Amino acid sequence: MRAVIRWQGAACFEGESGTGHRIVMDGPPDHGGENRGPRPMETLLVGLGGCSSFDVIHILRKARQDVTDCRCEMAAERAEDEVPAVFTRIHLHFVVAGNNLKENQVRRAVELSAEKYCSASIMLARGGVEISHSYEIETPAS
Repeated sequence: MRAVIRWQGAACFEGESGTGHRIVMDGPPDHGGENRGPRPMETLLVGLGGCSSFDVIHILRKARQDVTDCRCEMAAERAEDEVPAVFTRIHLHFVVAGNNLKENQVRRAVELSAEKYCSASIMLARGGVEISHSYEIETPAS
């Protein structure tokens, strides 16, 4: 896996993945940024949520669950008054909607992502970040 980060001036950077996708990251105005994109640590958090959400959907589809929607609501805490201001806690809450979803399948999908499949989550947990997960099941809107 490869990536290239290019400085765009001030506190703005453009990241390009090895597959050619680009994302703009920027700092806050008090650090010389212009708020043109998410902060780099925000992209890390979003990447974690995307990685885990990918797993949950993949596992549920493999289990032949009729998923119609899934969102991962995340809350993170960072070390205060420390440099580096690393993540100390992250909570991922999955809200899964579908037709006749089996609660045990949703629970198992979240557990498997957390314990076995989500590279980002496991890497951060091994680095000392306290990561927790929860879920709820919604009935799809008519």
